[in-house]
Amino acid sequence: MSAVGDLTTRCPEPELMEQPEQARAYAAADFAAPHDAFARLCAERFPELSGAAVTVADLGCGPADVTVRVARRFAAARVVGVDAGPVMLGLARERLVVEGLIDRIALVRAHLPDPDALHPLAADLVVSNSLLHHLADPAVLWSSVACAGRVGAAVFVMDLLRPTDGRAVDALVARYAAREPDVLVTDFRNSLRAAYRPGEVRDQLRRAGLVALEVQQVSDRHLVVSGRLPG
Repeated sequence: MSAVGDLTTRCPEPELMEQPEQARAYAAADFAAPHDAFARLCAERFPELSGAAVTVADLGCGPADVTVRVARRFAAARVVGVDAGPVMLGLARERLVVEGLIDRIALVRAHLPDPDALHPLAADLVVSNSLLHHLADPAVLWSSVACAGRVGAAVFVMDLLRPTDGRAVDALVARYAAREPDVLVTDFRNSLRAAYRPGEVRDQLRRAGLVALEVQQVSDRHLVVSGRLPG
């Protein structure tokens, strides 16, 4: 069980899942509900892109579950998944073969921020799911978003929301991870404790010069950052 005390300060966790068993457990987990919600909310936020031949960059794509769901929603898009982890990218390739999307979704190995890898993407839509809470320096994500997107690009970032205290962490773990393998229960608990709160994210955006992006809580454990890059 987690400590009962408050979580005023976040508890960082490792940036990459480098252990194969941990990565495979994550890839095999059932994230259909939050990942479907990610793709649906993104399409609802930017309906003008849904049928367009746009480029979508997915930063921290992991095993490509969200990447695939976004590609299905934006059926005419060219999609590029970016991740630093070789194990995760290997799982992503396996997923794309199974889904028949290996020719439509490209995978790029890059450790953010990497202007040489990101700037040429000139994406019309930059998305990211559950990457922010892994980063020791949140500015890495926001500078990467700005680098990967063209001027005026759409942005949709979803991440976990840090609960107020240990009891709230325990309640969320019991509600959403009780039937998962121990490694995923531990990962979920650590991720909740490592997540940021809306006010903290707004401060990050101000420092990054991305004040036009909006921060909203969309569930009992998720927040969304969306809007467009400066024109």
